[in-house]
Amino acid sequence: MNTHKTGLSTRLLATVAMAFMLFPLLTVIPVSFTSKRYLSMPNGNWSLRHYEALLGNPEWMASILQSLGIAFATSIIATALAVSFSLGIWYLRSRLATVLIGLVLLPMAIPPVISALVLYFMETNLGRIAPGFGYDTIPGVIIAHVVMVVPYGVVTMLVALSQIDRRIELASRNLGASLMQTTFLVVMPNLKLGIASTALLSFALSWEEVAVTLFITSVDVNTLPRRIWGGLRDNVDPSVAAISVLLIGVTLLVLCARLLLQYLAERKAREATTRAATAPA
Repeated sequence: MNTHKTGLSTRLLATVAMAFMLFPLLTVIPVSFTSKRYLSMPNGNWSLRHYEALLGNPEWMASILQSLGIAFATSIIATALAVSFSLGIWYLRSRLATVLIGLVLLPMAIPPVISALVLYFMETNLGRIAPGFGYDTIPGVIIAHVVMVVPYGVVTMLVALSQIDRRIELASRNLGASLMQTTFLVVMPNLKLGIASTALLSFALSWEEVAVTLFITSVDVNTLPRRIWGGLRDNVDPSVAAISVLLIGVTLLVLCARLLLQYLAERKAREATTRAATAPA
């Protein structure tokens, strides 16, 4: 009885805490349907004018496409770097690994404004050598986002690697597999969830990055977070509320899809375990 009551009270407390944190986000939904030209509650007069303005505005659509392209590229590059570094550390097994991890995680300890200033000076100097990869260019933004995102990917991959039994590597090497075969055929298949989580996290962090982007872009690159920032700072455009609602909806769909895939994978694993247990010897 006590265990049941404790579990019920814990779930109730968690539900209240979640509702408290989500309530400010939910208030954006009615604001996006206002018929006025500024952010306000509909007051009974609901309208889709701001959704129509959002979808019919080529500047908003261009920003969305830019953000998607930058986030996809950042996710791929950051995931590749995080997986490579983490596997190298996992194989290294040396005191030097701690120093290397500390260096990679250093951007997480630096305030975003300081990182933005450093990246600004780096990209202005890089632009003199390679104009297509410097300040206010899409490749330049991708480079900056990769620098900011990789530490989080490394943390995710190190956690995933810590759950792998090292004996599978030793068994593979003892059976004659090379290092590349062991990595791609034995170790990495056990890291599928960690790699997927790293890619998703990298995409999300790049998609919502605004502090660094404000410092390293000007006219040619105007990502969605930067345009939202400008809409809130300059004229409080209600289209910001509309795009916020759409982003909340996309996020919920992605989370539900991930939970569904995880549930299906766990169900498949349970069924495989059951078949193996009931199979005749």
